Amino acid sequence: MSPRIRLNPTLQELANGQEIVEVVGRSAGECLADLDKRFPEMHEYIFDKQGKLHKHIEIFVNGKTTFPEELATPVNNGDELSILLLLGGG
Repeated sequence: MSPRIRLNPTLQELANGQEIVEVVGRSAGECLADLDKRFPEMHEYIFDKQGKLHKHIEIFVNGKTTFPEELATPVNNGDELSILLLLGGG
């Protein structure tokens, strides 16, 4: 079983309604790159113009935060990544 990415409802709309997408990669960054290749319209929601994660994005692997090494975090077959959009305000 490949790594999987669980998408929040906003990103599900950009992935043809899929909540979970199987991806290829050995790190969280490689998995996100595979997701981006398959659904390029997600790019602007996840990455900034320099190709770094937006500050309001948090990546979890198997329920644990990957901060501060989000893209370099290793993943294995069967791992589940979650993309969370952090909300701000006051």
